[in-house]
Amino acid sequence: METLVPVHPGLPLLGNSLSVARDPLGMFTKLHRQYGRIVRISIGGRNQYMVFQPEDVKYVLQENNRNYVRSPAFMVLKRFLGEGLLTSDGDFWRKQRRLAQPAFHRQKISLLAETMVQESAAWVNELRHLNLSRPVNISQSLMDVTMYIVCKTLFSTNVEGRLTGLSHSLETLNVLANRTLLSPIKIPRSWPTPNNIRYNRSRAQVDGLIYEFIHTRKQSGERLDDLLDMLMNAVDEETGEGMSEQQLRDECVTIFTAGHETTAVSMAWLIYLLALHPDVLARLRAEADAVLGNVPNGGKSPGLDSLPPVAAFRSMPYALQVVQEALRLYPPAWAMSRMALNDDQIGPYRIPKGDTVVVSPYLLHHDPANWPDPDRFDPDRFAEGRDKDRPAYAYLPFGGGPRLCIGNQFALMEMQILLTFFIRAFDFDLVNAASIRPKPLITLRPNHPIQVKLSARG
Repeated sequence: METLVPVHPGLPLLGNSLSVARDPLGMFTKLHRQYGRIVRISIGGRNQYMVFQPEDVKYVLQENNRNYVRSPAFMVLKRFLGEGLLTSDGDFWRKQRRLAQPAFHRQKISLLAETMVQESAAWVNELRHLNLSRPVNISQSLMDVTMYIVCKTLFSTNVEGRLTGLSHSLETLNVLANRTLLSPIKIPRSWPTPNNIRYNRSRAQVDGLIYEFIHTRKQSGERLDDLLDMLMNAVDEETGEGMSEQQLRDECVTIFTAGHETTAVSMAWLIYLLALHPDVLARLRAEADAVLGNVPNGGKSPGLDSLPPVAAFRSMPYALQVVQEALRLYPPAWAMSRMALNDDQIGPYRIPKGDTVVVSPYLLHHDPANWPDPDRFDPDRFAEGRDKDRPAYAYLPFGGGPRLCIGNQFALMEMQILLTFFIRAFDFDLVNAASIRPKPLITLRPNHPIQVKLSARG
């Protein structure tokens, strides 16, 4: 029997757009508490069905995923990312996923993780040589090191000399895309507004760098152990085809953009949380010392020789738990949306063709029904066996179903390695803890860069 979806009241024409734009997390949390399972709101003149329960989320993302494609909101990202894995749909997406998947197998990640170890050690060395009497903008520092890591693992090169300009371009694209996403008025891309001019200039700078890397590799014919090589030489088993240059560009831009920004933001939140929880930090250091204590250098001293093997980082279960808990509290992809291709039902509720379903990992991760005392930082939630009674779709830091983020293991390994090097090298205190709040842009960022006072250890 069909049941009417409850509708949250809004303003004429604007619907709920202003409330969501002012405070998305607060508004969504209020809706969750008030309606429990599902509610219909209106944003930008479109009906949006927010679902709050893990079983309904599983239905949309997994069980009936072919009926739910990227919503119109993704057109904002598609302007920049093109038809990459994050924004494409249907048969084209399935083909691209088949082509890209081998590059992210565990064996390949282990190979790329060697680069993560080297770059993490270099990053710690650079921090040691700063004037540590002054606070360090750790948010920006993490943006820089994760960009170096993605450049090395994707292109076997770095962007020294162009880092500032590139970082500024990516930040501009992020801010303008988010502004467009939340605005009820959509300005045509072709209009020469100041924002469109800034957007196009920033995109051109990023595209220029990506195409430079692709063309240089094609002309050299060089084979390297990086993601670009794997993508360039991938062949679809069903069709025998590889990727066009445009497809290569789109996948590289997607990996390049998502592969550094989301990790950097998550790492900044992680350092913020550890500074507030010295007991967790002490336990984390004890595990790292026990595993790396017998490894020369072990990620603690400033030298770059005799770095610990990648396998050592897989022997730190508590470090992984700490990362997972930080991703629970502050999931970078805090909300996602899907459009119904055909009429459907979620439980007894009808979802009309063309309308959008919204899923919020942030709400799922803070639901006391599945996470007792949900705002508390407790890595033991992810200890072995603790998840046996928890719904699988109560935890979605990387999405779920067939569209689970292809780089999830890459990101987890990168965060563990960066974290281990950092906590063994430095003691740290927050400078601006009282002012930090989550700011939901396209990713869930801190509202201000996180500043820390560092002091070298040992």
